[in-house]
Amino acid sequence: MSDEAPSRARTVVATRARDIMTSPVVSVTVSATTGEIADMLHRHRISGVPVVDDSGSVVGLVSEFDLLSRTGARAGDVMTTAVVSVTPETGVDDVRHILVDRKFRRVPVLDGGRLVGIVSRGDVVALMATEWVCEVCGESVRSSTAPQQCPKCNATDRFVLQEQPPGT
Repeated sequence: MSDEAPSRARTVVATRARDIMTSPVVSVTVSATTGEIADMLHRHRISGVPVVDDSGSVVGLVSEFDLLSRTGARAGDVMTTAVVSVTPETGVDDVRHILVDRKFRRVPVLDGGRLVGIVSRGDVVALMATEWVCEVCGESVRSSTAPQQCPKCNATDRFVLQEQPPGT
């Protein structure tokens, strides 16, 4: 096994929230109307947005579910206030656990209390779809870690990482 293979395999394992987060983040203020929020979700093809105060701190989240299940005219009336967030340095495996265990669809990324990004389930799935390309024959393999052997030419430890663009 070459000295390079272990470091390539660690590339995905050591991935942090900052590596896959979407930034800048589409967000709304507490005073945004539910109509404005619905329009924003539809226009950006997203299912939820962080709610920020005047200083840029996250004070809640509004999802499609919140808009459909709660009554109120403004974000402050319908938002979920129990927000779980991560930092840019949080490992992706920890983010994945939050998304799965808490059944969240997205988690805000805060740096010093300020919103700097958001990680959705789709961002983590895109990382899982990372491709490893054999340097010998060009065969690609989708996996979160480098394959030990190429399924096409049987070369060992000759894969280079071709990551998906973060935040897509």
